[in-house]
Amino acid sequence: MLRIFAGLLGCASSVCLAQGQIDPAVAFGARPSVEDISLSPDGTKIAYIAPRAGQGGSVYVATLGGGEPHAAASLDGEPERFGGCDWVSNSRLVCRVFAMMRNTELTPVSRMVAFDADGKNVKVLAQQESTLSRYGNTYGGRVLDLLPSDENVVLMDRWFVPEAALNTRLAKTAEGYGVVRVDTRNLSTKTVEDPELYGAEYISDGHGRIRIMGIQLPKTASGYSGEKIKYSYRTADSNKWLPLGDYDVLSETGTNPYAIDPKLNVLYALKKQNGRQALFRISLDGTLREEMVFAHPQVDVDGVVRIGRSRRPVGVSYATDKREAVYFDPELKKLASSLAKSMPNLPLIHFLDSNEDESKLLIWAGSDTDPGRYFVFDKAKRQLNEIMLARPELEHAKLAPMTSVAYKAADGASVPAYLTLPPGGAKTGLPAIVMPHGGPSARDEWGFDWLAQYFAARGYAVLQPNFRGSSGYGDAWFQQNGFKSWRAAIGDVNDAGRWLVAQGIANPQKMAVVGWSYGGYAALQSAVVDPGLYKAVVAIAPVTDLNLLKEEARNWSNFSLVNEYIGSGPHVREGSPAQNASRVSVPVLMFHGDQDRNVEITQSRVMADKLRSAGKKVELVTYPKRDHYLEDNRIRVDMLRKSDAFLRSSMGM
Repeated sequence: MLRIFAGLLGCASSVCLAQGQIDPAVAFGARPSVEDISLSPDGTKIAYIAPRAGQGGSVYVATLGGGEPHAAASLDGEPERFGGCDWVSNSRLVCRVFAMMRNTELTPVSRMVAFDADGKNVKVLAQQESTLSRYGNTYGGRVLDLLPSDENVVLMDRWFVPEAALNTRLAKTAEGYGVVRVDTRNLSTKTVEDPELYGAEYISDGHGRIRIMGIQLPKTASGYSGEKIKYSYRTADSNKWLPLGDYDVLSETGTNPYAIDPKLNVLYALKKQNGRQALFRISLDGTLREEMVFAHPQVDVDGVVRIGRSRRPVGVSYATDKREAVYFDPELKKLASSLAKSMPNLPLIHFLDSNEDESKLLIWAGSDTDPGRYFVFDKAKRQLNEIMLARPELEHAKLAPMTSVAYKAADGASVPAYLTLPPGGAKTGLPAIVMPHGGPSARDEWGFDWLAQYFAARGYAVLQPNFRGSSGYGDAWFQQNGFKSWRAAIGDVNDAGRWLVAQGIANPQKMAVVGWSYGGYAALQSAVVDPGLYKAVVAIAPVTDLNLLKEEARNWSNFSLVNEYIGSGPHVREGSPAQNASRVSVPVLMFHGDQDRNVEITQSRVMADKLRSAGKKVELVTYPKRDHYLEDNRIRVDMLRKSDAFLRSSMGM
């Protein structure tokens, strides 16, 4: 293997973990050096987003095989940030820009922006707004099709905003969700799919034709989004929409379309089989003939692997103990097997992108003790070239292996989890952390985890449970979700701590619970349910009051979905840490950004006030102008250092 960008692979800055020199908070708190990456159509260049100070980022373009990368565009993150880029030709890029803006409400805003590889000829790919627009358009669209046969032109979705004008027929009247064909050089635009007021999704065949349309139904009388999406499709030789099937967003039942293979004239969609998601192939010839492609007996299929500029579907993805992929493309199946054998220390292998003819592939590979590295594989030369590291500051660090384990819950259920022990040294009687994941409809997976690795580097054992309410294990494990079924979820989190003690791994007097988002909720609620189990709680951007969470969504179109997801009844009060703060008996440390749209900072402020009123020990650290993910090196470093100091002080270490 060749290393092309030597300057990017190494690390000479103060954040590096050189042999014997370690600053864990700075090293693990650093954002990845590559936040997005793509390969040019001719396979000669890459574009990648690298972090700047604060939340900022720069789009770099580099020629493979020689030359230093150059910055084509930069944003300072205050508030605009890059969200991802694609090549629309060998010399032009289109990138998503997003920001959190506050008027009367904190609102996410996005735009698609195109520019040349040298940063020139910048164009914003959005409907031109005027003083006549009835309302502002916060959604800037996304690319649906890169149109491989038409350089610099894309298909993108768009929300059409009507104009309000008196005594004129010239005002724009179209409103809703549609599709446009946009020339990224001169903004010449043609409507491809007329806007649907309740439109929810469009799927292209990767070659310029929209074949799938989703309409959100029913729409409630109050204007809130409904729970079901009604999908339609087109045959290859007609523009007429035909019924495909419904998909229920909350129960995840029905047909959930993902990708089209135009050569086979089929749709790949996820549908439930025996309570778990499976991949089906559905003929789009008018018959809707179904064939199950893949199902796993223990876990859900959760994704379709796609590749190339046409986003060709080539396989299916799922996670058991580790993330796995099954390829139905014979060539990629053979290549994946060959790569796995040649890189045994990097078992997680993902095909990220390819050039136009798929003769060159962009690949990421990593593991639990390797944060990941990027490669370009040349099929003709059978050559794999390593080009970049995901986290160069950790290249020489001794990282902690992550082990898949299972423990018994109080009712006898076997709960899957991941255990990370400090690298080297004692394996028993350790200070320990139970770290429930966010979501709740999510799960932890085997691989590098910067938060778990930081605490392991500081000497803690870390256990990450996939408690009941986690997704990926089917309906029986998901139950009613981690809010409605909070007793099962929190019971599993607390049983994780008891297992650590029973195994002799944890010192029972030095055990804490740490979580982010729903994980922060679980951390706080675990201290409500069993006040003596953990000696300290760290909650990052936590949900603390379930009824408040519903009310925060009331002015948004998804209120009915949030309201149904959380539900009504005694569990709302009983499952809210802020409503039961008097039961918490240990110190609590919380962190929250004041521009968090996922979980508003009010949640942490209410919890802090309730704890103080009950005479409890609590500290809330707020970060101005930062959102749910705290994607800022300085802030993450501060959070890690404060968390470690708090845990050591609280547990007498």
